Amino acid sequence: KRTTPQNIVIGGAAGAVPTLVGWAAVTGRVDWPAVVLFLVVFLWTPPHFWALSLRYERDYRAAGVPMLPVVAGVHETTRQIVLYAVLTAGAPFALLAVSPVGPVYLTAAAVLGAWFVADAVALHRSDGRPAAAMRMFRDSITYLGLLFAAVAADTVVRFGA
Repeated sequence: KRTTPQNIVIGGAAGAVPTLVGWAAVTGRVDWPAVVLFLVVFLWTPPHFWALSLRYERDYRAAGVPMLPVVAGVHETTRQIVLYAVLTAGAPFALLAVSPVGPVYLTAAAVLGAWFVADAVALHRSDGRPAAAMRMFRDSITYLGLLFAAVAADTVVRFGA
């Protein structure tokens, strides 16, 4: 975290690896659906953590940690959060190309993605207010949890598993 303002993007890859490990543990291999889920978590990490870093920007500044709000400012950070939120909201639809998905998953991905982007836009419009940043942070956790629950629910609905 102390060497580059891209620390969260780089760390997002490490944080997304459990999707690959979990898939491999169950199936004995890494397939494209696991790669898509990795991509979702990887893209989700920056808006999730940058929202938190907006709240604690003064602490990061005092500690000399080059978090994005410290080196690029609040406006650029919220702009990047919106960009990554849009990418995050679109990424779950890549699952369509590599795995059968049904209406439960597709509906959840669309609704949750719209909510996630709306939260990011609201944060940007608030000029990074701490309350909006913490709402984005909390909602991002809910977004990811519900999206992954939708993967399981969709499978149960389609296959009765």
